[in-house]
Amino acid sequence: MDEADAVAALAALAQPQRLRVFRALVGAAPQGLTPGALAAMLGVPGSTLSFHLKELLRAGLLTQRRDGRHLVYRPDVARMNALLGYLTDHCCQGADCGLATPLPAARDEGSCPSC
Repeated sequence: MDEADAVAALAALAQPQRLRVFRALVGAAPQGLTPGALAAMLGVPGSTLSFHLKELLRAGLLTQRRDGRHLVYRPDVARMNALLGYLTDHCCQGADCGLATPLPAARDEGSCPSC
């Protein structure tokens, strides 16, 4: 991940409603959710949700697939991990900083085991 991609992803998440949407989708991974299910879960009007989903898609944080008549949104876990890796790449100048769990998946383009 380069700096421009990191800035775009962080900018997309720097809005409370989009952060809630993204966190809900991370919780629903790997199956994902339809906009209707997300709207009901978060209590967000469809038009507002649509705007936020587009911003998260544009930042590369979500994927979208069609399932019959429905769209299903899922988090791009590899992209999320790449962002985490970018943010922690030079942590503590290479010294052990006491992280309880290292982020090995963030260092490569892997995803979570269940995704």
